[in-house]
Amino acid sequence: MTVIKKTELELDHRFDPASCRHSLNGFTSVLHCHHYSALYTQLADDCGMLDGRKLLSECAEDSFFEVLSAYFKAKGMECIEDRIAIAEQYYAAVGLGGMKVVCAGLDSGKVELSHSHVDEGWMKKWGKRDKPVNFITQGYVAALFSAVFGRPPRTYRVDETEGIVTGAEKSTFTVVVR
Repeated sequence: MTVIKKTELELDHRFDPASCRHSLNGFTSVLHCHHYSALYTQLADDCGMLDGRKLLSECAEDSFFEVLSAYFKAKGMECIEDRIAIAEQYYAAVGLGGMKVVCAGLDSGKVELSHSHVDEGWMKKWGKRDKPVNFITQGYVAALFSAVFGRPPRTYRVDETEGIVTGAEKSTFTVVVR
């Protein structure tokens, strides 16, 4: 009989009462609700002075690239399937939702969200909308692909092609090399 062992994410969650800060595996982590995430997503979307969507996405890409790359290095993880499994679990662990990497290659891929805390917060506050809102997840997915394949940030362009907030059953992201 074949036994398949799933790679499990190991989290070291700490709280420093002096600074009121949480950390996960040595990285400062902000734990917040989906209403707050939806609010700063709307602020980024509304910002006319600069491209707030891009800024939010790139900040997420930089932050999560560092977190995922450090985890892979610390655990000696070389297997792509294991790296993907950890990245999917980390997305849920930081409260962003449920993610599944449908396919992943060096030059392209596809990711789906079964649920998204940003979408859920947005719909509770403002209802459905005609455009997707997962700018943070776009950055996370770009970071995931870069970290999994050992490439630098900004290697991948990620587009949300379907969004739960628009009425789709799931949010879907396409990934291509820039």
